[in-house]
Amino acid sequence: MRDVMKTEEYREHKVDAAGWEVNLKSYRVGDVFHCVADNVSPGAWLARATGSTRDEAENKALTEATRLLGKTRRHSITT
Repeated sequence: MRDVMKTEEYREHKVDAAGWEVNLKSYRVGDVFHCVADNVSPGAWLARATGSTRDEAENKALTEATRLLGKTRRHSITT
């Protein structure tokens, strides 16, 4: 019989990163927490990270997402 790893402790919430709204999805598989950070609009994947705790995984992903979004230029639209 094959061992099956089960996803547990799923959580999703929105945070601010460099003035952009970012969605963090985190979950545990075995003893490792995984986190994915994506830009809420248009939903583009920004960063993935793992850690021994949820906070560690989320902080790593958020740090990378903040670094990437901090380099993104914003343009003002005038009509």
